[in-house]
Order: sequence, then structure tokens, then C-alpha cells
Amino acid sequence: MVAAGEALLAPSITKRLIEDFVKARRTDRVRPAQLNVLTERETEILVLVAQGLSNTEIAAHLVLAEQTVKTHVSRVLTKLGLRDRAQAVIAAYESGLVVPG
Repeated sequence: MVAAGEALLAPSITKRLIEDFVKARRTDRVRPAQLNVLTERETEILVLVAQGLSNTEIAAHLVLAEQTVKTHVSRVLTKLGLRDRAQAVIAAYESGLVVPG
């Protein structure tokens, strides 16, 4: 491998790198307890966002104004320290709030 210009790592080093990577990822996840900062309505909105609904669809489903939904989504992102809806979806799944299937 080295003769071909490739890098060679000992299995013990590879294992340690993978373990460190897994540990680092765990600390970034939203934990269920962190969701306690959300109101019931914000939690409901997060679930619907994670299910792939648009603001318009959420507004129709909950009989709310679309601007109200936008406000709730914004508050969810702020409270959980998330950048966008994609991160909100990931947080909802990783926390167990929403389960696949």
C-alpha cells in the first residue's frame, strides 16, 4: 500500500479514531431533556416539520396562520440552537421524538 502511495494505519489507531469520532458526535446530539425547553405547541410543530410538512401544510393542519407557524419554527430553532429545518428534523429523530416508519 505504501509503495502505491496510499497511507497505512495500524488497526489500533483506526479503532481509536473511530471511537473518538463516535464520542464527538454523541455530544452534539439534542437529548430528549433538551426538548423540555419547548412548549407543547413548539414540540407539535417540530414533529410536523420532521414529518416533512411545509409551513403552509402545518398551518392548515393546526388551523393557524402561516406566519404563526413560521414564528414557532423560528423559536424551535433558536431554543435548540439549530441552523435550519434540516437540523431540526435530525434533532427530532436523534432525540427519539420522531421515529422512522
